[in-house]
Amino acid sequence: MDRICLLDLDGTLLDSAPDLHAALDRLMARRGLPGFSRPEVHAMIGDGVRVLVERALAARGRAFDPAAATEFLTDYEAHAADATRPFPGIPEALAALRAAGWRLAVCTNKPEHPARLVLAATGLLPLLDAVAGGDTFPTRKPDPGHLLGTLGRMGVAEVAGAVMLGDHGNDVRAARAAGIVPLFAEWGYGNPAMAEGARGVREPAELPAILAARPG
Repeated sequence: MDRICLLDLDGTLLDSAPDLHAALDRLMARRGLPGFSRPEVHAMIGDGVRVLVERALAARGRAFDPAAATEFLTDYEAHAADATRPFPGIPEALAALRAAGWRLAVCTNKPEHPARLVLAATGLLPLLDAVAGGDTFPTRKPDPGHLLGTLGRMGVAEVAGAVMLGDHGNDVRAARAAGIVPLFAEWGYGNPAMAEGARGVREPAELPAILAARPG
């Protein structure tokens, strides 16, 4: 049985909020609107670029504009790794999992191209077997098809032995709908209620031991 760990990106592997925050503030400034606090940005992350921009504009009393999402993404991609870093302990945890025979893949609602950009810039891309973004398949989290499609990219047909680690309710709901065990990254951007009963992981260093204790 394959041992597979699917991983969310923003708020789970990477502290990407600084660069997302800066790009949002630049978008607002070009429209003569005030920027955001970091907690406001944390609350907007998790549903992809369109929803991120939609939430930001709505918070400033503006309707969604598709051109704004394109503008944001172009600007963000140019600065996506300026201040984005892995959370402390993430590189070591992923390396330990690989050494223990786990196959790893990112399943994120961030578009695939910028996801690959930040994974390459932070040195995590070589540790992964696959990367699937919010635009890779017709569906994205919380739809289970996003996770199942990611497994398909890895050549995995069975979900037995797979887990999903994320910091958002989308990750938990997608995993359960796909028949995959969810784990909740307590260090991330999501609030504790988003765990929805999933087992919490307090810090990345705990992950290898938690997965090693799983049956099979």
